[in-house]
Amino acid sequence: MATKIRLQRHGHKGYAFYKIVIADSRAPRDGRFIERIGSYNPNTNPASVDLNFERALYWLGVGAIPTDTVRSLLSREGVLLKKHLNEGVKKGAFDQATADRRFEEWRKSKMDKINEVVASRDAKKREEAKARLAAEQEINKAKATELAEKRAAEAKAKAEEEAALNAEEATETPAEEAQETAEAEAPQAE
Repeated sequence: MATKIRLQRHGHKGYAFYKIVIADSRAPRDGRFIERIGSYNPNTNPASVDLNFERALYWLGVGAIPTDTVRSLLSREGVLLKKHLNEGVKKGAFDQATADRRFEEWRKSKMDKINEVVASRDAKKREEAKARLAAEQEINKAKATELAEKRAAEAKAKAEEEAALNAEEATETPAEEAQETAEAEAPQAE
């Protein structure tokens, strides 16, 4: 029986996630499987892989053939490198301590790269947020200035109206008083 390490699709349309399974090569994609060794979710950023490292290494050691996608996932997680280093130990090229040291160096450098990418992405998001905040503050200042100018214009227009009414009352009042005094004096004369 030929075994394969393959993905088994789950989720709904537009939001698929996958289980990494060991299955008979003749079984359908979402059909029966021998063992589940992990999961892969491409919907997160970066894509998340939850893998039972030891079981994946075991199945590769007994001859399970990964599909292309699973091969890239196993390579990314370091399973293929660990298998390669273990074969070097079996052939006598180096000892197990050297193989473990090389693997840990690779894992550390990989984690540093991932952390660097995540940190740069977070810094970029913070810069974009600061730029949006600054742009919003500029817009608010412009609106506040425009509103202040509008209110000043309204206040000026209202003051001019009141001044015009006061001037009108002032011009009407002496004429009315003169007329009233003239009317008041006229009956007294008769």
